[in-house]
Amino acid sequence: MSSFVDLLIDNAGELGRGLWVTLRLVGASLAIALLVGTLVAALRISSKPWLRRLGGIYVEAFRNVPLLVLLAMSYAGLRRAGVPMDVWTAGIASLGLYTAAYVAEVLRSGVFAVSAGQMQAALSLGFDERSALRQIVLPQAFRTVIAPLGSITIAMIKNSAIVGASIVALNDILKQARIINSETLETDEAFFWAAVGYLLLTVTATIAFRLLERRFAIRR
Repeated sequence: MSSFVDLLIDNAGELGRGLWVTLRLVGASLAIALLVGTLVAALRISSKPWLRRLGGIYVEAFRNVPLLVLLAMSYAGLRRAGVPMDVWTAGIASLGLYTAAYVAEVLRSGVFAVSAGQMQAALSLGFDERSALRQIVLPQAFRTVIAPLGSITIAMIKNSAIVGASIVALNDILKQARIINSETLETDEAFFWAAVGYLLLTVTATIAFRLLERRFAIRR
């Protein structure tokens, strides 16, 4: 047990910096996922068939291509094609766009949970479809899917380890654990503290989304 504590004391700075990189990666990717996912969800429920098909293509493409393949395409593939792409941008974009497909489907289910009469009432009051969706329907949809969004966020935190272990290889907590392992040969101890870091992030996310769900729950 003392070896675990000793490794933490000796490498607390490196592990802390890695945890901070992981937190920044997840935060930026989540922002992209929510933004793009909302736009794709709007396409999926549009009254125009071609927009619904476009949204469906996005969802199917990103849900059925492994994240590791997206990382390779966004970093190595685009760089080879002459498109400048640094590791940070590639990691955030890949994780964010991948997760956006799941956010879109969750939001679409949330929209369907909102009474259709509310959209009809908004249209009868002079709202166009876009305004009614943005001001009336989507805010309620978000409130109904807080718990599923929390699950997606937790999955994103765990998927961020793929970014750290991939060709992109950001200096996240997993990368720091691998460096510590290579320097000390204390594999169990190094990856134990990486696991603790991920557990800290996922538990914090779980608590945060439970508080949000309690705060913004729709009373029926």
